[in-house]
Amino acid sequence: MKAIQLLALTAFSFLAFSSCQKERTDRVNSNSGISFAGKTYEVFTTANDSVTRLALTSKGKFDLARQPFETEVAVFVNPSKQFQEIIGIGGAITDAAAETFARLTPENQQKLLEAYFHPEKGIGYTFIRTSIHSCDFSSSSYTYIADGDSALATFSIAHDMQYRLPLIKKAFEISGSNTKLLASPWSPPAFMKDNNNMLYGGKLLQRYYQSWANYFVRFIQEYEKAGIHVWGVTVQNEPMARQTWESCIFTAEEERDFLKHYLGPTFWNNGLKDKKIIIWDHNRDLMPYRADVIFSDPEASKYAWGIGYHWYEDWWGGKKMYDNVRNVHESYPEKHIIFTEGTVERFVPNHYNYWPNAEKYATSMIYDFNSGTSGWIDWNILLDENGGPNHVGNFCFAPMHGDTRTGELFITPAFYYLGHFSKFIRPGARRISTSPSRSNLLAASFSNTDGSIVTVVLNTTDLPINYFLICGNAMAQIQIPAHAIQSIRY
Repeated sequence: MKAIQLLALTAFSFLAFSSCQKERTDRVNSNSGISFAGKTYEVFTTANDSVTRLALTSKGKFDLARQPFETEVAVFVNPSKQFQEIIGIGGAITDAAAETFARLTPENQQKLLEAYFHPEKGIGYTFIRTSIHSCDFSSSSYTYIADGDSALATFSIAHDMQYRLPLIKKAFEISGSNTKLLASPWSPPAFMKDNNNMLYGGKLLQRYYQSWANYFVRFIQEYEKAGIHVWGVTVQNEPMARQTWESCIFTAEEERDFLKHYLGPTFWNNGLKDKKIIIWDHNRDLMPYRADVIFSDPEASKYAWGIGYHWYEDWWGGKKMYDNVRNVHESYPEKHIIFTEGTVERFVPNHYNYWPNAEKYATSMIYDFNSGTSGWIDWNILLDENGGPNHVGNFCFAPMHGDTRTGELFITPAFYYLGHFSKFIRPGARRISTSPSRSNLLAASFSNTDGSIVTVVLNTTDLPINYFLICGNAMAQIQIPAHAIQSIRY
């Protein structure tokens, strides 16, 4: 650490975007032959124990690079090595988020919408997840049909018209045409399951497989009639968890067969071949087995666009299983990987300004993207003062909380940390090779379609760190404060 403290902090800079070829493929150098020496960069920082939030804190020009000494810290970026395309970054609009949003003051409603979804005024979310009928973050359990209606004659999304659909529409209006909506079911209707209950797991009865596949189609059709384009679906949220809320067990083999014989063909037969179907939608720990069973079956795999996952595998202790994401990416490089849900559980009232929550998000995002993830979706974009509403008391944190008694809006540090990715890494970007020289820094870099490069650097230590950002033949000397995150754009 003494060596780190001895490093001198020199010039800073503003960035002028360098041109790069528009056509990109994996591991192809879109910046081949471009010298970064003399080109400008800008540093945006969010730091604990300060008022700095996504602020432009310095700018300067790159110097010619040199070999760092052993005592110096560096982040190495090689733009000639490119990897997966980034689909988008965003969060979930659940019933809980929409109901809380409706109770904010009009001024705070507009503030939230612009903060999350406006590409210039805010952090530019381009991905939204929502539930197919109710989930735990709903005020009650409900479906879109009457009990026993396997023919779906009573199908109606009237429930969603009150809060959820208006908020999704407003988000789309602000974020633009690049935004994608991903829909996930937590449970089929109770009568379709062997436990006759939407809660506590249970399984979809074989005789209702086709009816449940039809349900997905009707959901998409009704949402699109209401003016909301559905980009894709996951087959089942957390299919190996028996939860106290809406849940349903699908083994890998059951999900494979449902996808192969029912859901996939039903989509294609109803003109929905363009809709993305994502399997698994659960934690990293069991992810490789699910991928092997489904992606190794050609008939099932042809319907599966990719695989989704969550971050809760350390619930019983242990470390995050980032290597499992990498394993699936390397084993099935033609499939896309999407982080579909993560949240900080065990809500503590009035404890919004809790910095470790933000660092948890950034740590996961850097490891996930570096492991091959193409998109990253947070859980609820907004919850109330209790971490809900939630009809089973499963209260959680969110990047923003609204006080439904006063209409006040609280923005937590996690929002700004998420913004260091979503604001600067735009759809169509490619991840590029990045490696810090010390374990006390985490980093990931991306090449945007406009020619800009963004490197995100995270410091979770109690001390500021001076480091060299070395890109190709150029280097810049930068300081990152203690417990801070930076996005360097150049």
